Amino acid sequence: MPQPLPKAELHLHIEGTLEPELAFALAARNGVTLPFADTEELRKAYLFSDLQSFLDLYYGLMSVLRTAEDFTELTDAYLARAAEQGVRHAEIFFDPQAHTARGVAIGTVIEGLARALDGAEERYGVSTRLIMCFLRDESAESAMATLEAAKPHLHRITGVGLDSAEVGHPPSKFREVYAAAEALGLRKVAHAGEEGPPAYIREALDVLGVERIDHGLRAMEDSELVERLARERVPLTLCPLSNVRLRAIDVLEDHPLASMMDAGLMVTVNSDDPAYFGGYVGDTFAAVRGALGLSRDRLRTLARNSFEASFLDDDEARRARYLAEVEAYDFDAE
Repeated sequence: MPQPLPKAELHLHIEGTLEPELAFALAARNGVTLPFADTEELRKAYLFSDLQSFLDLYYGLMSVLRTAEDFTELTDAYLARAAEQGVRHAEIFFDPQAHTARGVAIGTVIEGLARALDGAEERYGVSTRLIMCFLRDESAESAMATLEAAKPHLHRITGVGLDSAEVGHPPSKFREVYAAAEALGLRKVAHAGEEGPPAYIREALDVLGVERIDHGLRAMEDSELVERLARERVPLTLCPLSNVRLRAIDVLEDHPLASMMDAGLMVTVNSDDPAYFGGYVGDTFAAVRGALGLSRDRLRTLARNSFEASFLDDDEARRARYLAEVEAYDFDAE
């Protein structure tokens, strides 16, 4: 079987990889009753009108995640799927506040994730980094407390991010938290410009000092911002299938990915919450290739961008090896 195009995934919420079958298995193991008769009924619930309608189900299903073993099983299942779709490096988001609010200790979450990540390279040939996200619809004080609680585990964490409901929660709300994270040596990313305005992208860059913008879809509404993003080579971690499922884009054929590449933006393609949005990152590459008529050169550029935008600064030899795999990839062997 031919190998898929090598790629890094930089925008992936581990909680968003919870497939219905695993949700029901964990529910049974942990004595949790789900408000769905079976996996088929649950899958039918994966029809969303906007970001909030998705988040309501997303947080509700997290109730099945209780033990370190649960998080290990969840992460291992993602890594197996990702490897099959060509992922060589994954920078994985997790949402500790969504678990600590349910009485699950942050140490339990990180221990469970780490068990799977520690074996990822040997088992799947995938290197990994872990990015701790703050929920932007919670308070800045809660985010700061989460950062404090994570301090004993910082050897496991590469960076911090910002996710959840965007509108009404500008990046500047988390100025002090990001300054504290930077002082601890953590890398910085943030969701911005998915449903929120281009101004949120500017704030993420100028107030939080982020190195990557997660989504950044609405940057195209601001020509000066586009010029800046292109000039500064700020990576944007796009999630096309997510954009369609959450109604940010009507149909995939209307996605601005190609226009963003035309404008010189450093974009990457990612799966976001693949269990909910119809596909993992290899599926997403295939979907945009077909819907947007992307050439082989453009697909190779997207793969190249993913490794160049990754937080592999501490292992440039590995990054170079991955980039060499991208350049050597033979599309004719697919």
